[in-house]
Amino acid sequence: MARSSASNIRLESSAAETYAAVRAAQLAGESVGLVPTMGALHEGHLSLVDASLAECDRTVVSVFVNPTQFGPGEDLASYPLVLEQDLRLLEERGCWLVFAPQAGEMYKPGHGTYVDVGSVATLYEGACRPTHFRGVATVVLKLLQIIPADRAYFGRKDYQQTLVIRKMVSDLNLPVEVRVSPIVREADGLAMSSRNAYLSESERQQGCLLWQSLKLAEKMYSEGETEVAAITKAMKERLASTEVEYIAFAAEGTMDEVTSIEGPTVVALAARVGKTRLIDNHTIG
Repeated sequence: MARSSASNIRLESSAAETYAAVRAAQLAGESVGLVPTMGALHEGHLSLVDASLAECDRTVVSVFVNPTQFGPGEDLASYPLVLEQDLRLLEERGCWLVFAPQAGEMYKPGHGTYVDVGSVATLYEGACRPTHFRGVATVVLKLLQIIPADRAYFGRKDYQQTLVIRKMVSDLNLPVEVRVSPIVREADGLAMSSRNAYLSESERQQGCLLWQSLKLAEKMYSEGETEVAAITKAMKERLASTEVEYIAFAAEGTMDEVTSIEGPTVVALAARVGKTRLIDNHTIG
């Protein structure tokens, strides 16, 4: 067991030591919650930690920038690494253990096994980032083998990712409850993300257009517009200064595309602002 120089929180890099600690806690009758992260923590991540602390006796946070979910030309090399800062935030919250492995601990030489969850991972985010969800599903499965938590916590901002994880957990009969917490937003409406740090002041103003366009969709629906084509057109006009990758309308809890809003509908979108890729979503109807 290791201790951070910045805190007294338990810090582990060994999968075997982490598994042993978690199982010992469970055998002592304690429940364990897992919050998987890539670090550079913000209040969105910490809301998941708070949810775990409220429901579980022990909370484990993983901090691992997973290389298999980054595609060619994406920001793996520049992704922010601030482990000591993360540890201080987690100690203040009351987190028990942080699992921060090196890449070689998670992917041994010759690693060749990956998780493909099927059609839910092929649309929208999956189409824009073809290997992304394979990497996400693989690392989450590996984390749940190392940290066999009673509950695992994910953020609603990554809406399609939550569906991928639920599908994997169901299909593979994993004994874990998946919890999804609401999006946490900055005061200007921008969904909290570690990548927001990449934005200049002017780019941040453009980034806020994502939330503004989602609120526009909600307003149009509240005023009687139900046709997706009309709402999408208005959203694209609002987002004209960004590079829109997709705007998706899907029945809540699915990625099933709808052409008319007839019930709870998730509006999800991705857009590039400068070199930064942002995603967001909102439920209307």
